[in-house]
Amino acid sequence: MEDVQIAEWNTSMIITQPLSIRVSLAFAVAVSLILTGCGDDEQKVIVPSVIVIEVQHQTIGNYREFVARTEAVEEVDLRARIEGYLIRRAFIEGDRIKKGQLLFKIDPAPFESVINQAKAKLNSSKAKQTWTKKSLVRGKELLPQGFISQSDMDTLTSNHAQASASVQARKAELESAQINLSYTEITAPFPGEIGKARYSVGNFVGPSSEPLATLTSIDPMYVSFSVNDKDLLKSLDPYTGNLEHRNDFDLSLRLPTGDEFPHPGLFNFANTRADETTATINMRAEFPNPNGILLPGLYVTLIAESKKKADVPLIPQATIQENQQGRFVLVVTSDNQVKRRIVEMGRRIGPMWVVSKGLEAGERIIIEGLQKVRPGTVVNPVVKSIDIKTGTLIDSPEQPSSPATDADADADADSDADSDSDSTSSDADSRSSDSDTKSPEASAGTQ
Repeated sequence: MEDVQIAEWNTSMIITQPLSIRVSLAFAVAVSLILTGCGDDEQKVIVPSVIVIEVQHQTIGNYREFVARTEAVEEVDLRARIEGYLIRRAFIEGDRIKKGQLLFKIDPAPFESVINQAKAKLNSSKAKQTWTKKSLVRGKELLPQGFISQSDMDTLTSNHAQASASVQARKAELESAQINLSYTEITAPFPGEIGKARYSVGNFVGPSSEPLATLTSIDPMYVSFSVNDKDLLKSLDPYTGNLEHRNDFDLSLRLPTGDEFPHPGLFNFANTRADETTATINMRAEFPNPNGILLPGLYVTLIAESKKKADVPLIPQATIQENQQGRFVLVVTSDNQVKRRIVEMGRRIGPMWVVSKGLEAGERIIIEGLQKVRPGTVVNPVVKSIDIKTGTLIDSPEQPSSPATDADADADADSDADSDSDSTSSDADSRSSDSDTKSPEASAGTQ
């Protein structure tokens, strides 16, 4: 009986051992595949994609900015030159005025009366002059005959001379009265804009009164500024004091609003000596102002750019960062590695910034994705172009419209790996299932 039990136990061990071994092998294969997949995930590095632009050179001249102030070419306080009552104001305050336009009128009646008196006195003097002239002619005829003495002749000559002088005096009085009458009408000596009237109709005005109003020319407009003597020698060279050399620069204005003034200007004056207290030289430019945009007294920025141009790097302001060491950009090298580059910046032109030092044409700098990388990071650069007028990015002709990034490739690889792993696991499960299916048959056969 014991022998029969031992035989049955041995038979069971023979049947179960192959099944256990097959299950263990399937489990080991599955675990191995899972561990292999985890190892691949740990070793896989996701390369960030960033948008870069290539640094390009632009032809730009030597450039300087100066704080300046606008000044009227002509400005006059309109005053009454004679005394009288205002009877008319012939303008609207703030209006554009033409040369010779009537502005104020003073009551002319008293001056017209003076003119009439002067004319009457002139006519009286002329009549006396005529009488003395005839008496002198008659005396000259009688003197040789002895009918008058030489003394009488001298009297006739003197009376005629006095009458002639009186005529000249009366003419001068008449001219003076006519001039005073012309002063009753105050006209514009030049075109411009007129300010507020200080007197209304009915007020008594005269030479001692305050100005009636102020007339200011607006076209053209002066722009005055001061230049440090050292800066003048550096930035305005070859300025020599000759007007021809001063115009070797393109002058433009930036308004207080930040907008560019549409008309260029020209230098027209430079002081002959520097200010000893400030070490500056006063200079002046002239700008056409047909639309009256510029007003006297405005603080503006004068931009002087030499006509001799040079090729300099121009990059968007969005690419520039700043730390304690100064301004810098992130450059992508030929092996797609990120490097920090310290740069020195020059003038700003719209959304762009001139690089004085630190970059060369053709280098690639990051404009989008700055927060995803740091120096030393390997990236996938997507090259785009930029509109220097608007600062907007546009697709580069050399760059596909939908580039396949390394990150996308990695995602595809992960998907393939997962598929392979699932397939392998499925095969293993299938083999395990087959083993389980065959086990009862084997048991039956053994039995």
